[in-house]
Amino acid sequence: MANQPPASQLVTVFGGSGFVGRHVVRALVKRGYRVRVAVRRPDLAGFLQPLGMVGQIHAVQANLRYPDSVAAAVKGADAVINLVGIMKASGRQTFASVQANGARAVGQACAAAGIKRLVHVSAIGAATDSRSLYARSKAEGEAAILAAVPGAVVMRPSVMFGPEDGFFNRFASLARMLPVLPLIGGGETKFQPAFVGDVAEAVALAVDGSVPGGRVYELGGPEVKSFRELVAYICEVTGRKRPLVSLPFPLARLQARVLEITDTLTLGLLPAELMLTRDQVTLLESDNIVSHAARAEGRDFEAIGIAPVSVEAVVPSYLWRFRKTGQFDAARVS
Repeated sequence: MANQPPASQLVTVFGGSGFVGRHVVRALVKRGYRVRVAVRRPDLAGFLQPLGMVGQIHAVQANLRYPDSVAAAVKGADAVINLVGIMKASGRQTFASVQANGARAVGQACAAAGIKRLVHVSAIGAATDSRSLYARSKAEGEAAILAAVPGAVVMRPSVMFGPEDGFFNRFASLARMLPVLPLIGGGETKFQPAFVGDVAEAVALAVDGSVPGGRVYELGGPEVKSFRELVAYICEVTGRKRPLVSLPFPLARLQARVLEITDTLTLGLLPAELMLTRDQVTLLESDNIVSHAARAEGRDFEAIGIAPVSVEAVVPSYLWRFRKTGQFDAARVS
C-alpha cells in the first residue's frame, strides 16, 4: 500500500488533537494523506479542519482503554500513528492503562487488521528498569508495539518545544507568577530539546516509508542544555529577572507530595503550572538526551535526513507574550 499516492491513503492518528498531534496532522495533510483523528473528544478537535482540504481530516471517538474503539478507529487505514501519552496520572488515566496497555491495544488492532505501517511516539528515558512509572510504562508500550508489529517505527523525542509546548510556556508562566524559580536537583539535568515540527516531519517520513522499521529512534535537537541554562534562557527571552534557587531532590519530592495531596483535595483545581509529581522528580534525576548508541547506529534525526532546528530559532517567537508588555515591549526578542 505504501506505493499508492498519498491522496488514496488513510492514516489514523491516535491523539491527533494534542500538542504533537496537530503538527503531525499538518505534516500529513501537506503530503496529501487523508487523516482520521482518533481522540476521546472528537467534538473538541474541530480546530484541525482548517489544516487540510474539505473532507481531508475526520475526527472519530476512540479511547485506548477500550480495545473495540481502537479496532474501529484503525479499520480501513493504510497506516497508524500513536501519539497518546500523559505526564500525570489521573483517575482511570493511569500510566499503565494509557502508555502500556493503550499502546498494546493499538499494536494488536493493527496486527489484526494487517496494518504494517505503524509509528509510535514514546520518549527518551523509556526503560523497563527505571524507577519512574512514566518511563517504565513508555518502555512497556514500545515493547508491546514491536511485539505486535515487528516492523513498526518507534520514536523517542527529548523534551519538545513549539508554540503550545508544556515546558517553555510553563516556566515562562512561572517566571511571571513567582518571585524566585526553584531548580530541582540544582538544575543539572541535561536536555536536548527537539522542535515539535521536526518530530512531526520524522513521523510523516516514517508513514511515507522512508524510515527503516523495527527500530527505536532517539530525537534530540542540535544542542544539549542543562535545566538551569534553559530556565535562565526563558527568563532572558521574557525579560524576567528571577533568582534561580537550587532545590535538592529530597526536598523536591516532599514538595511534590504536598502538591499531589493539595491537587487531590481541590479536585484537580491546582494550576497546571504549579503542579509537580514525585514521578516527575524521579525523571529529572536522569539526563534526557540522545544516547551515544543511537547516534552511532544511525537512529537519530540526522539518520532520518532532518537537520533539527535550534531552541533560539523558534522559542522567542512565542514567548514574547510573557513579557511585561507583550508584543509591544520595545526590547522584544525577534
